[in-house]
Amino acid sequence: MQLKQVLTQAIADLAAKQVPSPRLNAELLLMFTLGCDRAYLFAHPERELSADEVSHYGAALAERARGVPAQYITGHQEFWGMDLIVTPAVLIPRPETEHLIETVLALASSDLRIRNADETPPSASQLRIVDVGTGSGCIALALAKELPMAEIHATDISADALQVARSNAARLQLENRIQFHQANLLNGLGGDFDFVVSNPPYVGEAEADQVQLEVRKFEPQGAVFAGPTGVEVIARLIPRAQSALRPGGWLLMEISGTIVDETKHLLQDWDDVRIIADLQSIPRVACAQKPLP
Repeated sequence: MQLKQVLTQAIADLAAKQVPSPRLNAELLLMFTLGCDRAYLFAHPERELSADEVSHYGAALAERARGVPAQYITGHQEFWGMDLIVTPAVLIPRPETEHLIETVLALASSDLRIRNADETPPSASQLRIVDVGTGSGCIALALAKELPMAEIHATDISADALQVARSNAARLQLENRIQFHQANLLNGLGGDFDFVVSNPPYVGEAEADQVQLEVRKFEPQGAVFAGPTGVEVIARLIPRAQSALRPGGWLLMEISGTIVDETKHLLQDWDDVRIIADLQSIPRVACAQKPLP
């Protein structure tokens, strides 16, 4: 069959099975099957697909039709301009999490300006950052890419997730920039960090029916659901972050609008508590500063 015919049929089949964005998914999986980019699909509509290519494409479409995220089928997801390996052991990185990176970078820039102004002569002070619950490593890797002078640590309770994160670091040639630790939150890491950053589980079990079916079925439940209310992990992280941070250091967490009030309450003893919205005006990042002595 010709490429155009195969693609047209795939779009119709995914649409009939109510797969979101059927054209985008059909194109993505065909690019994965053929090892090509989107421009190739449009430049070679008459290309004949081999029997093996048709078979492999059909298998990928069948997985997508039963709800498996395309990222788990292809094994890849882009985040912060980086191509990351993803497996069912890790949460799929999402564009909303880039707001967390942006906030860290803005605060880090301000922090370094203040430090350098206090030094004679000024120097590029090294920041110490820890990414808690790193998963694929997307946050730690983005910060390592943007902050070459920073000392970066990353933790996860899952050995399988850490294996994915280490693989991504190696592929991006950042393996010497990040120290990975298998740990529950910040256990065993000591203190004196400038930033504690996390995209923790923040969905409550009562909200499960509002979560996309493919997320509920295929993404790691421990990375999605925090407990009955959604703040259980955050409630444990906040006091541990306070112990791990230097005075004046920052805690930054991805959140949702459903837990914003409870998160602010849990941060009532912190300074400069801020809630930052995403492009859809949904509260997305909570950040707070550890009080100075």
